[in-house]
Amino acid sequence: MSAERRKYKRLPLDVSVQLECISEEEITTEKYLHVETMDISTAGLAFKSSYELNVGTFYDTRIIIWTKEEIHTVLKIIRSQKVDDGFVYGCIFIGLPERESIKIEIYQLLKERDDQESN
Repeated sequence: MSAERRKYKRLPLDVSVQLECISEEEITTEKYLHVETMDISTAGLAFKSSYELNVGTFYDTRIIIWTKEEIHTVLKIIRSQKVDDGFVYGCIFIGLPERESIKIEIYQLLKERDDQESN
C-alpha cells in the first residue's frame, strides 16, 4: 500500500459546485456550469464534468456544503484527464479566505469521525 503523498488530505464530498468562467477567451453558454465533485481539501478540489475546460483557466466558484452554506472562491484548473463519460479536473483554490478553509477542515473532521464510528 502506498503512502499518501499529498500535503493536504482530500476527502470525498457530497456538495454542489458551480463554476463561472472568468477568462476573457472563454465564454460559457450558461451562467454556471454544474460539476460532480470527487474530493476536496483546503488546497483545492477534483471534479468530473462533461464540459471540456482548459488547463490554466480560472473560474469563479460557488461551493454549497453540507450545511447549505456557500464557499466563494476562485479555482484554477491545473490538470485534466479524459475519461469515458467526460473529463476529470484537478484544481487549486486561489485566495480561499481562512474562514472558508475552516469550513472544509470542519467537514474533514466530521467525516473522519463518522468513518471511525462506522468501523
